Amino acid sequence: MTETDTTSGSAPKARFELGAGPGRVLVWFYGVFTVAAASRSIVQMILDFGKAPLAYVLSAVAALVYGFITYSLVRGGERARRTALVCCAAELAGVLIVGTWTLVEPSAFTDATVWSYLGRDYLFIPVILPVTGMIWLRRAKNG
Repeated sequence: MTETDTTSGSAPKARFELGAGPGRVLVWFYGVFTVAAASRSIVQMILDFGKAPLAYVLSAVAALVYGFITYSLVRGGERARRTALVCCAAELAGVLIVGTWTLVEPSAFTDATVWSYLGRDYLFIPVILPVTGMIWLRRAKNG
């Protein structure tokens, strides 16, 4: 896909595709995590919301963040790149806050979230994914 550079009147330049190359792997992981977090939170909220409402709502928030990043990576473009970068930073903050909270005060959550213990139940991918995403998105700015 190409974009025309209207400011200089030059020939169209290639647009960096966020979901191409290594970005395709990020799209896949974020897509899988969107489904995993959403499924987990929906089932938990339907079956036993009163048991751990904070944990289940945090998993739903994680699903929304994952879904938005997935959409932004697929959509592409500079605005989507910037938005995805902000979402990855928010995701990382969430993982670090919730993960640290569950390590320091495990009794605060009566059930796990996607981000509990820095994503231990998900092979720590929830803490690795936003860092990888931010690296890719910063590279995309220069691409």
